[in-house]
Amino acid sequence: MALLRAVVSSVLLSRVLLALVLDLDDSFKDSRMEDVWLVDFYAPWCGYCKKLEPVWEEVGAELSRSGSPVRVGKMDATAYSGMASEFGVRGYPTIKLLKGDLAYNYKGPRTKDDIIEFANRVAGPAVRALPSRQMFEHVLKRHSVLFLYVGGESPLKEKYIEVASELIVYTYFFSASEEVLTEAVVLPELPSVVVFKDASFFTYDEYEDGSLSSWVNRERFQSYLQIDGFTLYELGETGKLVAIAVTDDKDQSDHSSRLKGLIQRVATEHREQFNRDFQFGHMSGNDYINSLIMGEVSIPSIIILNTSNEQYFLPAEPVEDLQQMLQFFSSVLDGSAPAYGGDGIFQRIKRVAYDARSTIMSVFRSSPLLGCFLFGLPLGVISLMCYGICTAESDDGTEDLELMKAEEEEEEERLTERTEEEEEQTDRTAEEELTESKKSGVVCVAPPSASGAERVDELWQCVLTVTLTCVSVLHHVSPVNVRAAN
Repeated sequence: MALLRAVVSSVLLSRVLLALVLDLDDSFKDSRMEDVWLVDFYAPWCGYCKKLEPVWEEVGAELSRSGSPVRVGKMDATAYSGMASEFGVRGYPTIKLLKGDLAYNYKGPRTKDDIIEFANRVAGPAVRALPSRQMFEHVLKRHSVLFLYVGGESPLKEKYIEVASELIVYTYFFSASEEVLTEAVVLPELPSVVVFKDASFFTYDEYEDGSLSSWVNRERFQSYLQIDGFTLYELGETGKLVAIAVTDDKDQSDHSSRLKGLIQRVATEHREQFNRDFQFGHMSGNDYINSLIMGEVSIPSIIILNTSNEQYFLPAEPVEDLQQMLQFFSSVLDGSAPAYGGDGIFQRIKRVAYDARSTIMSVFRSSPLLGCFLFGLPLGVISLMCYGICTAESDDGTEDLELMKAEEEEEEERLTERTEEEEEQTDRTAEEELTESKKSGVVCVAPPSASGAERVDELWQCVLTVTLTCVSVLHHVSPVNVRAAN
């Protein structure tokens, strides 16, 4: 009985969760402007979409329970492809927050907490006001990176609001008066835009930092952080080179710890020299890096990635101290360090081959029988086809040769028979002429010689030989035989 109640409760709970995530159709186009929507565009056959489904139900339940104004829905992008195209859906699953005419893409980890944090941040105002010092201290503790506009109305504030509306998907933007700040925060002038991170703060300078949008994009990450596949290309979007200490979190050796410590010191102690061009961090394991560079990076080691053109840099020798680390970064900036990889045609061909090999190997590792079936069957069919074609051509050629040989042998036999018949006819004719000449008394007299009879015989044989040769030659070059041979 208890088991039955548990099953019924589970079914009812799943129905409640499903009710909190609405299935959307074409009518969504007309009604979406009334609310803020968090929508999952999926495909029924997509494995990643199926993996996201239970997380998406939890997101819908949590946002509803917390009283968030964000409504959660999902749309089959294959059934409503027109709607999906209007929202710029190019892959599955695609998560978008729709607020008025604006559509914000979510590119972070597909976990409940990360998605909810994104939805609450983007659904609210682009710039949140901090009315008190207590609130200011609260947001400083809560967020690792935040931007703050300090001052009254100004053109800088208008620009700040514009940039916040564009980049709210990445970080938080606040505004406050100077009285709200703590005594430790002293600004050179007002109004100012300040970023708080790494237990410190840094002020925007239009003359040194360029446009406000570019500066915010470069500063929206901590100077040093742990990097994974989700954050790597977001770091690349800042326009910086990404310097990574490739380590193994399970390896507590002095070399690994020292390497991470060195790169952290560069990020903090040499910020003025390298922060504009480098983003620093560490990554556990080398599998992801190896797949990017299509090579092998040892653990621990240092690598610098340029995600804009897929180039990378490696130190010429192992880095052992801070001075070697600084020299390596400086050589990358001045162009003296050799660059590997790239996005040229050779590298693109290499990438296609590498990805194909990796796919095949992963299939065989995960399911050898499936791999044998997927790749063995087509190869077997192709092999049989090639064998059949080659065998057919070989048989046809053999028959043709045998037929030609048979015809040549028959022709040679006919020529031999004709030649023998003509020789016999010639011999008979010569004998008849000799007999007639004897009867008529015409006799060939040889010069006096002790061997006259032998010479007559030799002369007669010569005559016969020349005659037969001429007849044979005439026979072989006759038009009839020439056409027959052809």
